[in-house]
Amino acid sequence: MVEETLNSVNKPKNKTARPRPVYLWTVVDVQKWLRRHCSDYYPLYWEKFQQHDITGRSLVRINETTLLRLGIDNAEHRQEILREIMKLRLKTDIIEIRDLERRNNMNYD
Repeated sequence: MVEETLNSVNKPKNKTARPRPVYLWTVVDVQKWLRRHCSDYYPLYWEKFQQHDITGRSLVRINETTLLRLGIDNAEHRQEILREIMKLRLKTDIIEIRDLERRNNMNYD
């Protein structure tokens, strides 16, 4: 009985569980994303993102000018961070397109 309980606790969560939409991310969620996807730059810039209250909604709208205004002066760092933001935008767009297709297919069933 105890072994069964331990096994159920250690089972991985449902792999089909969807991540929370980026536009609902808090400042803390953005910090986690920054640490995970921009780990080389996280120690340098996490405070700048926090001080400017960068949420998921504002993260996906960031461009090079925005990063300059945040105080990220190094062009190489800006490009790397922008590359990760673009990947995030693309992933978000793909999820939204799939959702639209699912809804559209459900309407025809």
